[in-house]
Amino acid sequence: MKKNILLTTAISILFLSCSKVPITNRKQMNLLPESQMIAMSLTQYHEFLTKNPPEPASDPDQQLVQKVGQKISSAVMQFAKQNKMTDRVAGYKWEFHAVNNKEANAWCMPGGKIVVYTGLLPITQDEASLAFVMGHEIGHAVARHGNERMSQQMVAQTGGMALDVALQNKSAETRTMFETAYGLGATYGAMLPFSRLHESEADKLGMIFMAMAGYDPHVAVGLWQRMSKATAGSGKPPEILSTHPSDQTRINDINAYMPSAMKYYKKK
Repeated sequence: MKKNILLTTAISILFLSCSKVPITNRKQMNLLPESQMIAMSLTQYHEFLTKNPPEPASDPDQQLVQKVGQKISSAVMQFAKQNKMTDRVAGYKWEFHAVNNKEANAWCMPGGKIVVYTGLLPITQDEASLAFVMGHEIGHAVARHGNERMSQQMVAQTGGMALDVALQNKSAETRTMFETAYGLGATYGAMLPFSRLHESEADKLGMIFMAMAGYDPHVAVGLWQRMSKATAGSGKPPEILSTHPSDQTRINDINAYMPSAMKYYKKK
């Protein structure tokens, strides 16, 4: 009887926790309230910035990241409002920082906390390409990929019964799962790469966000070509490319989605 009750509860949790990813409408499982994800990410984010102070406000890299971030975030809020998805960005308090790090990487935490490593800027080269990267990383947050990955861990470890644990404030178990899901704290705070499916979804959202912000999505193709050349012969891709779709597959997918993204594009 007890096993049946536990099984029924687990099934109910999984059923009630299903949602759909914007644009793709893929069903996903999010066991944790997004407010919980935002609260945990804020702690991790502040710890990261304490160890890795952002560039000063007068720094050109910081100014560029701030400029692009403000335009992309405005587009995200507009997109959410137009598509009745404001719940996806509820509680977001946007911050954008450039951090001095030679890695070609960027990430966005739940709640709109974005960090761009200065090592990425020589590859993005221009404002529009940076907009795609930032839109892509924000796409992960809006699509709640981190919540999905953490939920998958919870199911794998406890069959979904960790929900009560996850809802406890400052739960050590939940913090461990969060750190595992995002990989923060390892190698200068680099976030673990998402799955190829998540990356493809983030590409599509990123293209839409940048288009709505007034950036031409076509620059995404050149960006990934430069990404590939930047590591030619090194045997190791930059962190932002790890486990991502192959360069050519990614370019093909971007080109295939281009007509849809361009519907949102208005040059500003």
